[in-house]
Amino acid sequence: MVSFEKFIPGDGPIYQQIVLYIKREISAGNICSDDEMPSRRVLSSLLGVNPNTVQKSYKILEDEGIIQSHSGAKSLIVSDEAMRKKIRTELLEADAKNAVATLKQMGVSKNEAFDLIGRFWKEED
Repeated sequence: MVSFEKFIPGDGPIYQQIVLYIKREISAGNICSDDEMPSRRVLSSLLGVNPNTVQKSYKILEDEGIIQSHSGAKSLIVSDEAMRKKIRTELLEADAKNAVATLKQMGVSKNEAFDLIGRFWKEED
């Protein structure tokens, strides 16, 4: 069963946050193919949101081929290595684009940005 213990609400619509959480967990290898998603009612109760909000996030995940749902049955993750890599690339590119836009808006040069990233990279080791 996919766990939402590490889910921390952030900015933006909650349905998008749910989708992003699932994608990040797949990318990290914490969610694998055939893992069961919580039912829509259970997840809406767990997160304290409207069931329609959860339904909207599940629909997006279905449309993107990340989960498979059947009437009256559990929703399952459908994620092979190719899908995991695709999701990882999508997330990395989006985060990098946002970071670059923010740094440019603040007037940070490319060299300053590389130095900053290098410093934080070393701190994480």
